[in-house]
This record gives sequence, structure tokens and C-alpha cells, in this order.
Amino acid sequence: MKRFALGIAGAGLMATSLLGAPAYGEGIAGAPAPFDKGGVKVALVTFISAGDFFQSYQAGAQKQAKALGIDLQIFSGRQDAAAQREQVEQAINLGVQGIIIDHGQPEALKDVAQKALDAGIKVVAFDVDLGNPAIPQVEQSDHELAKAALGQAIADNGTSFNAGYVYVAGFAPLDRRNEIWEEAKKANPGIVEKARWGAVNDTTASSTADQTKAAFQANPDITVVFAPYDEFARGVKLATDELGISDKVKIYSADISTADITEIAAEGSPWVATAATNPAVVGEVSVRAVAKLIAGEDPGHNIIVKPVLITQKELRDNAIKTVEDLNAKLPAFGKSDAATASWIPVATQ
Repeated sequence: MKRFALGIAGAGLMATSLLGAPAYGEGIAGAPAPFDKGGVKVALVTFISAGDFFQSYQAGAQKQAKALGIDLQIFSGRQDAAAQREQVEQAINLGVQGIIIDHGQPEALKDVAQKALDAGIKVVAFDVDLGNPAIPQVEQSDHELAKAALGQAIADNGTSFNAGYVYVAGFAPLDRRNEIWEEAKKANPGIVEKARWGAVNDTTASSTADQTKAAFQANPDITVVFAPYDEFARGVKLATDELGISDKVKIYSADISTADITEIAAEGSPWVATAATNPAVVGEVSVRAVAKLIAGEDPGHNIIVKPVLITQKELRDNAIKTVEDLNAKLPAFGKSDAATASWIPVATQ
């Protein structure tokens, strides 16, 4: 999801030129202009760069850029809204043809995103709603993520339980997931939210763990925690382990990584299910979307990458230990046909 903090001085530019097949500067036979001749430059401006999800997202974007012969320059985020805004300005000044904005705070980005559009630069946003009809939004179908995770929680625990909820308002994915949480409580009055907490910063998991301990000490009757972001879930698991109550609590989350799989599948883990897309696939989709815009094609305004439900039992039964295992054993997790075109090469290693 996201994080705040740290100053502009820490928010430097990491420019990654990707040479591959085709090499940057070479064209793709049969592709529309400018991809037929090559030399396309795109900037990926992130809000958060730390954490497994975001590293995997960037790796997927790099793979797809390489396949397209795009010179992808990554501006590494440091959870600083002013810094990210400045980085969009830097990307505009570099003369890129496309900008992907990855997360962030909308009010800090709307005017600079419009400035990019006014300069003829195509813009795509991932998990940040810039409120601009000219900017397609790549989404993980956050409503479906939350529905899948909460559906499993209800299947496991019934429609009456005392719940803890980890949430920070103001971030589009979390806000969309929150809508489903509120709907679930309304539809099931027996689900009682005993406590709500959350932190989004450069130490989200540990901060969440500290808050979780306080929440459980005040509400020892909580048996289910909905933590719809894997860093939240890690923090909750850390706290329940330290409190010695992991056998009394079940955690349901969103997002997945290899490190998460290890945590979920561990003996005695309270983290029993998550709903997720493959972040690398989302990165690929983001690059394909901006490539289509640059080529004069319409990728659609809301570009949805559909999630899958992943349970602890499924991971254990199928000996799934890594995201690569998930890709192999759950094909729906490892690919998406969103923002595809016949001329766009498949991303490869």
C-alpha cells in the first residue's frame, strides 16, 4: 500500500535504462509508432519503493519495459508527497513520453499530472485516484480483494465474531477495501468491530505490531483481525506471536509475497488467508497501459487486475513456498490479459 515520511533530500532518482530484446533504441516490427522505431522513454514515479510488494511491482514493470524496448527510469519513492510531486516535475523535464504514477497522495499530484498531460505526456496511475478522465487507473480490484478475504473469514468463523480492523484512511486501495468492510458489518450485525488501528510509514509492520499489542490488551476477546494489506498482517502476526495468542486469533489480509507465504504457511501461524494479485503482473499491466496510450490506443479508463484467494491450507497442501510456485500452481495468479495488444511482446526474464 503506502507510507509517508522522510525528506526530499532522501528521495533521489534511480534511473534504470533497460536494454533487452528489442534493445532500447530499436523498434518492434509491426508495432505502431513510435514503437516501430524505438527510443521510447517512460518514467515510473513511485510513492513507496520498500517492501516486497513494491519491489516485485517494479520488477514486473522492468520486465515489460525490456520486452517493449522502453527506456524505463524509476524515481524511487520515499513516502514523501512533496518529493513525489517534485519527481513528476523532473520526469516532465526529462522529456519522457509516458509517466506511471505508483500510489501517492492525490492532492499533491493532481496539478503536476495535469502539467504532464499539457506537455503531451501520457500518464497512467496505479492505485491512486487522480480524478482525471484522461488518466487511466490500474487497480487490483480492491473490492474483490476485500470480498474474497472477508468471504473466507465468514466461512471460517460464521457471521458473529469480535473483530479487530487495521486501516488508515486516505489511500485509494485501503479506502476501497474499507467500503467492503463496512458493507460486511452492515450485512452481518454479529460482526462487532472491537478496535481499529493502523499506521502507514517507513516501518509499517513494526508500528502496526505495537498498536496491535495495545488493541489486544484492551480487547482480549478479539478473535478475527481483518488487515487488508500484507504489511499490516505481518505486524498483527508479529504481535500475536509475541503475546502468545496466535492460537486464539485468525488474520485475513490482502496482497502476497514470498516472505508472506513463509509467514502464512508456518506452523501455528494465525495468518490463514489472503486475497492477492501478483504485483509483478500489475507492474507489467501498468507499462502495457502507458505503452498503448503512447501508441494512440485506448487501454480503458479502469484497468482491473483480478485477484485470487490464497488460503493457508492451499499453500501447505500444494507445497507452495514462493510466488513463483504460486504462478506455476495457480495460473490465474500469474498472468493478466489487461491492457494487452497483438504488437506488445510478452514480458520475459
